[in-house]
Amino acid sequence: MNFAKFQALVEHRTGFRTMENPTATGEYFSDSCGDLYTFYLKVGPGDVIEDVSYFTTGCGFGTATCSLLVEMATGKTIDEAVAITDADIEAALDGYPEKKKDYPERSRLALQAAVEDYRAKRASGSVTDAMLEEARATVAAAAAASTQRGTGTTEEDAKAGPKVMDDGGMLTIKLH
Repeated sequence: MNFAKFQALVEHRTGFRTMENPTATGEYFSDSCGDLYTFYLKVGPGDVIEDVSYFTTGCGFGTATCSLLVEMATGKTIDEAVAITDADIEAALDGYPEKKKDYPERSRLALQAAVEDYRAKRASGSVTDAMLEEARATVAAAAAASTQRGTGTTEEDAKAGPKVMDDGGMLTIKLH
């Protein structure tokens, strides 16, 4: 395992953020440890993934694995992204400790659920070509406005810290 890469992935948390108005989302809940993985996709024309982000309640291995998958899936088509295997993810980190070998599968299943959500929306007509063009423009504008892609924190958010909101009986803790 490449511990330096692992440490950098945990520290930088590439893509660790919820996404405003995603084209699709997908979740995976691990019964074995209680971790939740959620992936958000902005898909553009040609079914190209323009932006990927995630949220997880998991440990450093969950964060590192999701960050790897964000890097691997961004810019790929939906079909290319869903073809990423557990072995591909494991190879990107030069292996996992034996007790952590299920982390690639967890993150991949959450991404796969987001892809399935996208495909269902396309099939039903709730995601159109015009919407994909709009998503591409939104991602381009956000990239131009931010030089720290994927940190999930603006200066304003960092100063404010976590926010706790009560929305109709649901408690939400917003980290950014």
